[in-house]
Amino acid sequence: MQNQIKQLALSISMVYKGEEAFVEKLLSCYLAGGHLLLQDNPGTGKTTLARSLAALVKDCRFSRIQFTPDLLPFDITGVEIWDEFTRTFEFRPGPVFTNILLADEINRSTPKVQSALLEAMGEAQVTVAGVSHLLEPPFFVVATQNPIEMEGTYPLPAAQLDRFMMMLLPGYPKAQDEFDILKGDPARTILPGLQAPLNREQLLNLQQHVQDVFCDDSLIWTVTKACQKLRNLDQLRLGVSPRGGLMLLRAARALALIRGRDYVEDQELLDLVVPVFRHRMVMKNSQQDPSQLILQIMEEALSEKKS
Repeated sequence: MQNQIKQLALSISMVYKGEEAFVEKLLSCYLAGGHLLLQDNPGTGKTTLARSLAALVKDCRFSRIQFTPDLLPFDITGVEIWDEFTRTFEFRPGPVFTNILLADEINRSTPKVQSALLEAMGEAQVTVAGVSHLLEPPFFVVATQNPIEMEGTYPLPAAQLDRFMMMLLPGYPKAQDEFDILKGDPARTILPGLQAPLNREQLLNLQQHVQDVFCDDSLIWTVTKACQKLRNLDQLRLGVSPRGGLMLLRAARALALIRGRDYVEDQELLDLVVPVFRHRMVMKNSQQDPSQLILQIMEEALSEKKS
């Protein structure tokens, strides 16, 4: 199992040139069965990173949706079409019926279109004309978005953001990493021939192992206290939902497994609390980044556990 996880990390690092800690967070979301939102400026490798994740698993279907202002909800979910021969409506599934979905530049489309993914991400099903259609596991959404201050973008609704387990900010590469990108162009030279280290069954097995990782009640109480504090501060318009706490614990279990343990430690919570909580919070001052506040409250909650 540990060898499979190492192979996943190695395959990603062949294409994506970045810090090991970033790859750990990425894999934590992947193995925990969450959905991932990548936000950064254009040209920082968000789409390449998403395509790398899609290439890691054999016999998994992959779909890509380029979100644009003229996209319609049924372009994502599918639509019922009248069949003249059978005199009945026939459901034609959309690109959301896949295992790994790349939602590229998701905030280029209107909120109505963005919300077409809500049910799929939350319940792994799509309802069209009153009929529910189940999505085959695994179902993993990797969405990319440009910063909301950029022209032609629509901020994701809070309900949509809450469906994402993590929001990661890849950032610009360090000098050596950028040199390697410019010299080798891994998106063109390595990604097309990347060999998938896992098949679908092995991935589902790893995700099952994540659920079996032990988390002590004291850590669950720590997350509970942090969530309570992070929705009762004067600086906030919207705090962390209970779903946020569940997502943090699931991701922490996955990160512990990646690090070779079958139990969660404090460090997993510290490493993941910002990417899991940050996008769930709305500050009264929209220019304020809640990251430091989140980390401070988690550190306080952990220190209370130890005292």
